[in-house]
Amino acid sequence: MKKLMFVTLLLAFATPALAGQDFPVTDLSIGYSMIDVVKGASQNANGASGSIAFNFNPWLGVAGDLGVYSASPSLTAITYTAGPRFSYRRWTRLTPFAHVLFGGAHASSSASNYTGVTDAYAFGAGGGADFVLDRKRRFVLRPQLEYFGFGTFGSMTDTVRLSVGIVFRIPKNNATAGR
Repeated sequence: MKKLMFVTLLLAFATPALAGQDFPVTDLSIGYSMIDVVKGASQNANGASGSIAFNFNPWLGVAGDLGVYSASPSLTAITYTAGPRFSYRRWTRLTPFAHVLFGGAHASSSASNYTGVTDAYAFGAGGGADFVLDRKRRFVLRPQLEYFGFGTFGSMTDTVRLSVGIVFRIPKNNATAGR
C-alpha cells in the first residue's frame, strides 16, 4: 500500500513538471551511413539508414533503425535494430544522445557462380548530436558514430558505423514548437 501511495504521489508531482518540458514526441531521420570492419578482413560498405524514435520524456526514448549497405564486389547487407535512446536536452540548438541497439543483420553476396546468404544478430552502441537547423526546431542535422557488431554463435565481426542525416521532429505540442 505504501508503494502504491508513493507511485501515485510521484506521478502527481512529476506529470505537471514533464508537461512543461518542450521535447519532440517523434523523430524521423534518413541519411548516409558507412560501415567499416575494424578487425580481420578490411571491408567498407556504404549505404543509407533511417530511424524513428518515440520519446517518452525529455531524456528517454526508444529508437528503431534500418540500414541498407553495399560493398564491392557484390555484397549487400541490411541491418534492423531497436533499443533505448538517452538524450540530454539542456540546450535549445544542440541535443547530444546515446543509444544501445539490438536486432539482426542479413547479408547476401553473389560473386561468379556463387551466391551466399547470412543471417546474424546485430548489436550497436554509440551516440551523436542533433544540431537544430531552423527556427521552429523541426529540422535537425544528425551526425552519429557507433560500434556495430554482427555475429553468429561463436564468431563476431566488429565494425564502426558513421552516419550523417537529416531529422524531422514532430513536436509534443504544436503551440510550443516555435519557442
